[in-house]
Amino acid sequence: MTLRVLAAMSGGVDSAVAAARAAEAGHDVTGVHMALSANPQSYRTGARGCCTVEDSRDARRAADVIGIPFYVWDMAERFASDVVEDFVAEYAAGRTPNPCLRCNEKIKFAALLDRALALGFDAVCTGHYAQVSDGVLSRGVDPGKDQSYVLAVCTREQLRHALFPLGDTTKAEIRAEAARRDLLVADKPDSHDICFIADGDTRGFLASRLGTAKGPIVDESGEVVGEHEGAYGFTVGQRKGLRIGTPAPDGKPRYVLDISPVTNTVRVGPKEALDVTEIVADRIVGLDGPLPELCSVQLRAHGEVYECVPTLADGVLRLRLRQAARGVAPGQAAVLYAGDLVLGSATIVAASRVAAVS
Repeated sequence: MTLRVLAAMSGGVDSAVAAARAAEAGHDVTGVHMALSANPQSYRTGARGCCTVEDSRDARRAADVIGIPFYVWDMAERFASDVVEDFVAEYAAGRTPNPCLRCNEKIKFAALLDRALALGFDAVCTGHYAQVSDGVLSRGVDPGKDQSYVLAVCTREQLRHALFPLGDTTKAEIRAEAARRDLLVADKPDSHDICFIADGDTRGFLASRLGTAKGPIVDESGEVVGEHEGAYGFTVGQRKGLRIGTPAPDGKPRYVLDISPVTNTVRVGPKEALDVTEIVADRIVGLDGPLPELCSVQLRAHGEVYECVPTLADGVLRLRLRQAARGVAPGQAAVLYAGDLVLGSATIVAASRVAAVS
């Protein structure tokens, strides 16, 4: 069946090959590059981001080679409010957000998809490494590139209007295919870090938005062992950048255990204190049917997978892990899987150490 497809073209190799594959499959494809900054120079330059002037030009050249129409859509205002401001607000509240996940949820599969459907398109095509069938999401075949985790915030209805042409292919094969198709982005480096933080200095970016607010760093007993300039600059599990003058009694490194934005306090302790076996989460997506007695959960992009016993009641998901997870931060996503199949996702509210389930 021929579909009218809107191909989101970031300017990288993945989205270019995805658009080419959709066109080769016989679909009526139109390429679109999302301009996500009112001032693109304030985002990354060179090949490290996905929001630059260079990326827009690369996307246009790729569309010319493929032979499809191409447009640039201004999404800067929506991106600023739904991704950048959300990012700042989450850190200010002591949580650790994933801006790529939020971009998929609010921009690519809300703002972009809504506009595409209103214009008569049947589906949005992206270069994500994942697979979808009738609204059901599963992992891509390349374990090193699988992006099902950051797509798990999408609803089944949104996923019914999604095409992921790269899900059955490895990254190495995609680069080789791009070269065969004469796409100049074949060897373009992958984007890294957070696209809207130009220099990669997350703490500096947050300080420019939230200001400085000195507060104590305390150990597990409550003793003050250092000072910080803003609790928002830390995340659970962090080791570097603590600038603690007083060494731990055992001489071992200390890690951030939790953050209290109300008291502007950062608590630190030994690595072992980061281990948790129970997770509480809300903002549930996709978990609308009976849950299996046992499934697996992924707690960060490309992170380790843990077996767990899930229970869902009154809009709250509880996960009892069979093996302790380390450094679980509120604000991150917990994505449930049955094998490679995505069951749904939720946002972590709290984590604690209880007796692990057998």
